[in-house]
Amino acid sequence: MGRQVLLEVGDRDFYVDLLFYHLKLRRFVVVELKAVSFDPAFVGQLNLYLSAADDLLRHPDDNKTIGLLLCKSKNELVVEYSLRGFNSPMGGVAEWETKVTESLPEELKGSLPTIEEFEAELGGDVE
Repeated sequence: MGRQVLLEVGDRDFYVDLLFYHLKLRRFVVVELKAVSFDPAFVGQLNLYLSAADDLLRHPDDNKTIGLLLCKSKNELVVEYSLRGFNSPMGGVAEWETKVTESLPEELKGSLPTIEEFEAELGGDVE
């Protein structure tokens, strides 16, 4: 759907790094790219984007939007604590070097673009 996609929430503008629509899953996919180590605040930001996409973009026949957060690095325990009890469909938090599909729920594996496809869409390396 695009990169740096504008979502207007209240009187503020927010920009989703990458927004996809997956035809087979019938849902939007929000991807946030962070060139730094994982910060728990990123979960709140991604949750805002998921909620806004569901309210502003999603058709009633679509499934709930899912999110992927790609960070330069992560601490497993910090990620675990940050996502514990989180109920929105978030595919996972992955490091650049990690294949995103390794952290996805089983029902989504093989259904989303690979890192190579992301890089091709962005015109080169995502770092």
